Amino acid sequence: MSGSTAADVLVRQLASYGVEYVFGTCGHTNIALLDAIGRGGIEFVIARHEQTAAHAADGYARATGRPGVLLTHVGPGMLNAVTGVATAALDSVPLVAIAGDVPSHLYGRHPHQEINLHADADQTAVYRPFVKRAWHVRRVADLPRFTERAFWTATSGRPGAVLLNVPMDLFSRPLPAERADAFPLAGHATRPGLPAAEADRIAALLTGAERPLIYLGGGLGGDAGRRALRDLAEHLDIPVAHSLMAKGVLPDEHPLVLGMTGFWGLGVTNDYAREADVVLAVATRFAETDASSWNPAYTWSFPPSRLIQIDIDPAEIGRNYPVEIGVVADAGLAVPAIGEAVRRRHPEPVSRPGVRERIHQARAELFAAGAERGRSEAFPLRPERILADVRAALPADAVLVTDVGWNKNGVAQCYPLPERGRFITPGGASTMGFGPAAALGVQIAEPGRVVVALIGDGGMSAQLPAVPMAVERGLPVIFLVMNNRSHGTISDLQSTYFGRSYGCDFTDPDGRPYSPDFAAYGRACGADGYLIAEPRDLAAALRNALRRRRPAVLDVPMVNEPVPTPGHWNIKDIYRGVFE
Repeated sequence: MSGSTAADVLVRQLASYGVEYVFGTCGHTNIALLDAIGRGGIEFVIARHEQTAAHAADGYARATGRPGVLLTHVGPGMLNAVTGVATAALDSVPLVAIAGDVPSHLYGRHPHQEINLHADADQTAVYRPFVKRAWHVRRVADLPRFTERAFWTATSGRPGAVLLNVPMDLFSRPLPAERADAFPLAGHATRPGLPAAEADRIAALLTGAERPLIYLGGGLGGDAGRRALRDLAEHLDIPVAHSLMAKGVLPDEHPLVLGMTGFWGLGVTNDYAREADVVLAVATRFAETDASSWNPAYTWSFPPSRLIQIDIDPAEIGRNYPVEIGVVADAGLAVPAIGEAVRRRHPEPVSRPGVRERIHQARAELFAAGAERGRSEAFPLRPERILADVRAALPADAVLVTDVGWNKNGVAQCYPLPERGRFITPGGASTMGFGPAAALGVQIAEPGRVVVALIGDGGMSAQLPAVPMAVERGLPVIFLVMNNRSHGTISDLQSTYFGRSYGCDFTDPDGRPYSPDFAAYGRACGADGYLIAEPRDLAAALRNALRRRRPAVLDVPMVNEPVPTPGHWNIKDIYRGVFE
């Protein structure tokens, strides 16, 4: 085909935005774009399932801070990616999904794979409940403009996922090459800061508080903002609690870090949160499990506690709790402004007798108890033993990518994450299968770091395509399967409230616990496979996997043991027949 097509122009535009990788799968509606990608210097990361591709793009975005780009096919292709795109959207991860669609001149006639039966065809409607914006391109001339809008929307304000839906015929239509440069991204976007008067009001509340608390969510990005938050906490000697998504923003070993709140949080953290007289909440939406189903008897009590809430999304201010001061601002700019205002009011550092000692004692008891259980030689292994061996083996800058269950909740609760380490987990959607696939994107983004997908057997089973994808790409991800032959967290929950577990555990026809041999599966895919047969095998397998730097699957038999839950989740009341 002579001249430039819309697909050629789109690839040049993506390259100008700094896109290096596109994750996805092929289909007849997107191969014109794939051909252009193959000629245009961007690398296509092929997946064997669209959900795998979406999670991998998500992991890449979380690791780099840049938008992940996903390419899907019409109908079943983009439907398979729904869970992955929604996971990114609910965790405020910038992701641009590009979907090929049926030819524009055949809408409504049920061409191959069009997904309409009872209404006009519009596959963008599938994504609209969770993406920030969905564009359906109807004229080829609009594609560059919509592409710029998609990247801007995904990355500005509260980041999130967007959809760019393109009928397949538009990719092949002619478009002048200069259109690729017609809509550049803004080089320097102004972020909303905190006015000096508001910073001073907040400083007055914080310096006048008797039992202040900083509550940190996952939206505080950038080293400068994190340093400013640390300086603020240390200057006023204020304890810091955090949500699930904020683990690691301040080091676990910091003497003012209380730990996680809520259902899977710590008792001392929930107690301190409930007793605080002033709470500075930074970039958090007060998710249900982090807030003990918003029951004031367990975690947060607003009022009498007074809430200062800072968030870049106006919809989050006051959504779940009444605020005394609500500020729409970029947290990375707001926190330094508060720190400066505090120092103007109170230049000398504050000391709160007993606060650090109380935190140290509670944290020491927590980690000591976990360490004691982690020394167990029982087999199958206790989950704390698995975490202890992982912590001992991994380098300080390793990235843990978890799924749901013990691997997420146990790590968030009691895994001492090193300062240079990273913890990546699905928060808003709590998606099973996230870990194996997202780890691939993280490893592509961080080729020199050790990346471990710490997952359950349910999560590994949900994303088996991640292993051949790791082999094809030469990604040395360590897939560590905490294998209790069960959807263990739900099995425990059902057993507790209904007296038995049914439909949650994997068994063979004779009722015996069943699991595939994940290590053998890894070897069949071309990865290294380690089947852990006794306690000391795990440490040895980790050492080998780290030394060999190849894709590796570790199948680790684990006893089904519940994660401690000091907080509250009102599903327990519902199971008992108590409704509010």
